[in-house]
Amino acid sequence: MSVTVAQLGILKPLPPLGRSLTFRLNGQDPRPALARLRDSFAADWGIVGLGAPLIEALDQHVAGLRPFPALEGRGCQAPSTQQAMWILLRGDDRSTLFERTAQLVDLLSEALVLDDALDTFRYRDNRDLTGYEDGTENPKDDDAAAAALVAEGEGRQGSSFVAVQRWVHDLQRFRGFPAEQRDATIGRRHSDNEEIEDAPESAHVKRSAQESFTPEAFMVRHSMPWDNGKQQGTEFIAFGESSDRFEHVLRRMLGLEDDIVDALFSFSQPISGSYYWCPPRQGERLDLRAIDL
Repeated sequence: MSVTVAQLGILKPLPPLGRSLTFRLNGQDPRPALARLRDSFAADWGIVGLGAPLIEALDQHVAGLRPFPALEGRGCQAPSTQQAMWILLRGDDRSTLFERTAQLVDLLSEALVLDDALDTFRYRDNRDLTGYEDGTENPKDDDAAAAALVAEGEGRQGSSFVAVQRWVHDLQRFRGFPAEQRDATIGRRHSDNEEIEDAPESAHVKRSAQESFTPEAFMVRHSMPWDNGKQQGTEFIAFGESSDRFEHVLRRMLGLEDDIVDALFSFSQPISGSYYWCPPRQGERLDLRAIDL
């Protein structure tokens, strides 16, 4: 029997291009469509995530999987737009992403309908569109695997839970801040990416410091910028061995712990939010034994 391992894209570096796809249920039995996806989705295409609505439609249960909660803080909110399936396609050119999207729509269309698609890209040397480096605190190597992957369980070992949020930046507003305020908002100096020791408590770095939680909330973040000409932002993508890690950080960002809201909300807002379970793979195929497929 082939070894069960994680989907390749979870621990690999960001690709030059991505396409974030979400699918909704169409009222038909999703099992045949999932079986085709299992047998056709190549390991290097990207990452597949299954949402609670899909698992419930299968009359199955994945421990730890739940819908994304709608949360609200003082003057800020994190909406829930939970869907049945999420797929992040990875690629080097848009032609490949176009072709693979069409293949997926054909594979899934009788039961799972494409609801949303967003093209993403790697900006400069893994920077957010604000110009600040992204993913600086990501764990590496074995620490990354421990943070992102479920450690044991038949059909579960090597799987992961992912949080996906779409953030819309008001870059004109952010660029209008004085340079010192921009650095204080992020909590790092743009010039050298060094953390500012005396940054305000609202600085994003301080609000989201993964080592400051008990237990620690380290995740593997693969956020990718997006731009459609009229709006820009970040497709925030974070993998963890449970969704609890992300949710602890989000609640602190919203000020639900201590009424201090993350300064990120001064120029950016999330407009979506979903949780998905990313099954492992067995050989070259997705391993869906945990949901009886």
